[in-house]
Amino acid sequence: MQRTYFWIFALMLVSNIGWAYGGGSSSKACNKPKFSNFTPAENVAAEAGSNFSFLASKNTYPNSIKVALKDQAIELTITSKNEAGYLVSGQIPATLKGAFARVAISAEGHNNCKGSDGWLLKIAP
Repeated sequence: MQRTYFWIFALMLVSNIGWAYGGGSSSKACNKPKFSNFTPAENVAAEAGSNFSFLASKNTYPNSIKVALKDQAIELTITSKNEAGYLVSGQIPATLKGAFARVAISAEGHNNCKGSDGWLLKIAP
C-alpha cells in the first residue's frame, strides 16, 4: 500500500514539474526585420546630397524605420512594395563631404522584434 502511494506521489511530482515549464508551442518566434538591396553599394563613392535606398522586409513596421548617417537622423521616403516589403530612400547630407559614413538602419517588426543593419559609404570630397 505504501508503495502505491509513493508511485502516485512521484508521478504527480513529475507531471507538475512538466506543467511548470509549459509546452512552448504558445511562444511566438521573433522574426526580425531584414534589409537588402543597398544602393549605392557598400564602399562605393557617393556624392554628398545624392540619394540612397534599400528594401525593408514586409514584416517591418514602416513607421518604426530610422536611418542615421554619422549620428544625423535622415528624413525618409517609404513606399510599399507589397510582398517585397518597403522601398526606403533618403538623401546623404551635404555636410558629409570627404568622409566615410555608415548608413545605420533600425526598425521594429512583428512581436516587438527589433532589427538593425546598415552599410558603409565613402562620401566624395
